[in-house]
Amino acid sequence: MTYCLKCGQPMIPVTDGEDQTQRLGCPDKTCGYVFYDNPIPVVAAIVEKDGEIILARNAAWPQGMFALVTGFLEKGETPMDGVLREVHEELGLEPLSAEFIGYYSFFAMNQLILAYHVMAQGQVTLNHEIAEIKYLKPEKLKPWPFGTGLAVRDFLEKKVYGTG
Repeated sequence: MTYCLKCGQPMIPVTDGEDQTQRLGCPDKTCGYVFYDNPIPVVAAIVEKDGEIILARNAAWPQGMFALVTGFLEKGETPMDGVLREVHEELGLEPLSAEFIGYYSFFAMNQLILAYHVMAQGQVTLNHEIAEIKYLKPEKLKPWPFGTGLAVRDFLEKKVYGTG
């Protein structure tokens, strides 16, 4: 952030709170705006259709890079509503159910990921954000060691050991 959102002054490093945390703040003491840079909530869906998991490649990503369907929450939207909306928007599928898997800090992107297993039906119709998809049997799915990959790990552990 370069300029104060309240008064437009250039932001400067400030010490904030009892713990003396370094943040960006407005130099105008009458304004007092401090930028907290809190994590952004993101929903992620392990989409299952006809016994297979759907992975998606974002249109901005290189060939061969696939991940879960994800998206930002809209104002006034619950995480459950958000994940169901994202599955419908990005894949054109009708979500049947969603089961919460867990929450995961993704520090590299300053995000808090709220992951769900979403059962869906219908015909896949990709929106402009998704370049392609691939289907995998759950046993062929391999977790990656960061971000939504941690949700995949937990989903697979739950599925393999029969606790879900």
